[in-house]
Amino acid sequence: MKFSEIIYQSFLTIKQNGARTLITCCIIGFGIMSLVGILTAIDGLKTYINKDFSSMGANTFKIRNRGMAINIGVMKLAPKIFKPITYLEAKKFKSLFSNEYPVDIQVISNYTGLLKYQDVKSNPNVMIFGVDEDYLEVESYSIFKGRNFSFSEMTLAKQVCVLGNDVALKLFGQSLNGIGEDIIIDGRRFQVIGILESKGSSMITSDNFALIPVTNSKFFYNSQKASFVLGVKLEDQNKMESAIELAKSKMRLARKLNPRDENNFDIMKSDSFSELLVENLSYATIGGFVIGLVTLLGAAIGLMNIMLVSVTERTREIGTLKAIGARSSDILKQFLIEAIVICQLGGILGVILGIIIGNIVSLMIGGTFIIPWLWMLLGVLFCFIVGLVSGIYPALKAARQDPIEALRFE
Repeated sequence: MKFSEIIYQSFLTIKQNGARTLITCCIIGFGIMSLVGILTAIDGLKTYINKDFSSMGANTFKIRNRGMAINIGVMKLAPKIFKPITYLEAKKFKSLFSNEYPVDIQVISNYTGLLKYQDVKSNPNVMIFGVDEDYLEVESYSIFKGRNFSFSEMTLAKQVCVLGNDVALKLFGQSLNGIGEDIIIDGRRFQVIGILESKGSSMITSDNFALIPVTNSKFFYNSQKASFVLGVKLEDQNKMESAIELAKSKMRLARKLNPRDENNFDIMKSDSFSELLVENLSYATIGGFVIGLVTLLGAAIGLMNIMLVSVTERTREIGTLKAIGARSSDILKQFLIEAIVICQLGGILGVILGIIIGNIVSLMIGGTFIIPWLWMLLGVLFCFIVGLVSGIYPALKAARQDPIEALRFE
């Protein structure tokens, strides 16, 4: 038989057994769907993380007294924690470094702040930050209404505040007419001088916060014992590494370290956290890959079983083909082509379903629509391998049929 005739005969058999072909395609399709869907969703999560952390600004870094650690899986690495950065050390660093780049001083005063305006109360989950007058510039916040803190308000520890958009909506409603109003923050009276533009809520950003002068935070929240954080903003991202090296030397001076002493502070770039998260997501990718392979293994076993049943049902057909001149290799090729074609049809179905489901999950978590070319090609390749592996034994069994015994089969 010519190869073209073998292919024609294979497609004719597939068409004649439509119900069986559909069921088999669905078995393979669901296996590929799980593989492509899971990996597409993970890629969507990665794009979301990168997009989310880019809102911090790619040209900023922070100086803290502790490193970062994300524990995913069984391996847990504790972050390095150094002695707190005091307010005096923060002020010293700013005086040494602010001529080079904008620097802000910030501290978390309270994680569970409660705000009240007349009879309206916020939930007791408002973050209260103590900041200086450069905070908004360094952290890339824009004023929606009102103004920023002034230097004199910082120096004199005036009881004024700037509110995040969510908090202002809760207290003042859609009109946001709260400028000049007095509110209560954790039992103390502050005047609202500004309301910020919304940045939206995500895994790292939120508008549910209030800013007060860092000088007030020191007294009202016992922040003398807290560790202050320094933020630095660059105009040119390409100068990041040189700026970090300069910041290290200035911070060592502020902390009064000897030349032989190691740095007792950590520098976190704006994209460091996202890189660490994406790196840890590789475990999730491996897990998704393994789950998809196990599902495909089940699909391969199902396909082999169906092909073996098909060989038994078509025993007389095999005998007839051999009787009219078909060789064993022709029968082998026909059954292999059938298995591979059925797998590829199921693979196409699985890739389409996987892209749809994976992107639904991606969009639900805030990611973007992506076309996973790598996983699509991988799915097609796996379908070919599954078809080859699942079809080889039934094809060999069909090719080894004795034509006389096959024609006698009932």
